[in-house]
Amino acid sequence: MVGCITDFFTYETTKSVVVKSWFVGIVNRIVQLLIISYFVGWVFIHEKSYQVKDTGIESSVMTKVKGFGDLNGQVMDVADYVFPQQVCGARTNISMTFDSFSTLRFPVGRTTHIRWTERFGGGMITGVCLNSYNGTGHCEIYGWCPAEDDNVYIKPMMDVVKFTIFIKNSVRFPLFNVTRGNFISTMTSSDIKKCTYHPEKNPFCPIFRVEDVLNITRQNQTALALKGGEIGINIEWKCNLDWGLEYCLPKYSFTRLDAPFVKNAVSSGYNFRFAKYFMTENGTEFRTLHKAYAIRFDVMVTGIAGKFNTVQTLIHLVAAFTSVGLGTVLCDIILLNFLKGADQYKAKKFEEVTNNKASLSQSPDSQLSLKQGIKSSYDSGAISLANSDQPI
Repeated sequence: MVGCITDFFTYETTKSVVVKSWFVGIVNRIVQLLIISYFVGWVFIHEKSYQVKDTGIESSVMTKVKGFGDLNGQVMDVADYVFPQQVCGARTNISMTFDSFSTLRFPVGRTTHIRWTERFGGGMITGVCLNSYNGTGHCEIYGWCPAEDDNVYIKPMMDVVKFTIFIKNSVRFPLFNVTRGNFISTMTSSDIKKCTYHPEKNPFCPIFRVEDVLNITRQNQTALALKGGEIGINIEWKCNLDWGLEYCLPKYSFTRLDAPFVKNAVSSGYNFRFAKYFMTENGTEFRTLHKAYAIRFDVMVTGIAGKFNTVQTLIHLVAAFTSVGLGTVLCDIILLNFLKGADQYKAKKFEEVTNNKASLSQSPDSQLSLKQGIKSSYDSGAISLANSDQPI
């Protein structure tokens, strides 16, 4: 207990030991150079850690699709192939079931021994068993007749590759109260009418040809038009507000979102169903069922903005200066454990001073000094240790 109290009330002070070793000196400078290079190159230049960042963007996207196509002899315009109208996408293939009436029927082609747990895609089970001529029966269901036929092949509308997509995007960084749009300041209305996006020649044009997008994502256009799919259009905003708002510009990239399911035999592509309802003269309702295969375009917006901040700068400067001291730690490990003469270095670096070994006296220059029982160097309290030194 007394020993713990004594250790608690001890005082440690730094002791300078100059080690004249080329190897240790080179290791020390290399480590310091690597640490400084990391902070200057990566932390400050690449990551711009001297800035405060805003990633909580507020964004809105509006899209328009334009173009004409021919689907099975029928002219299709934007009102026909964009569904719903607020979504960016184009139908490329439609399977239609005409004049379907809601009626009682039994499923054609099913086994005569139907279990209640069997799933019926054509309607709801009524609970009535319809007997047939051979004594077996069918479960009656209530649904739309005739049923949908998935085996009908319809040539897809390949004109979809000629369509254009117009994207209008605005983004706001609330931390800095900065709002930007994807139209550059030098762009005029005539420029928008004539331009088409190109990743190198025209990277800021907001009009995209479907064919160009599919080529960038390396898609099979025929297979995509036949079965449908999902294409992602990502608008990335990386703004360094220290350079000015005119340099805060969008960057577009494209990807196939449903890529894991392209070769999936269970569910591949993208399709949906909708119906148009009509009424006969006697008041009976019937419908035309559409199964549409479409290319769906999902527009995603990401963004980050940064601006110089004094607090962030000071924090990372202190971290950089502190990390430079790691070179000293590494060199101490090498000196204490791996180099020849490690015991000599330990004797010079670590020393315990007690009341029996040291006394306070008045120095010639009227300052209190500590008289130690070892040699002192001539460099203001620092001990110089060379490879040729011998233990004292």
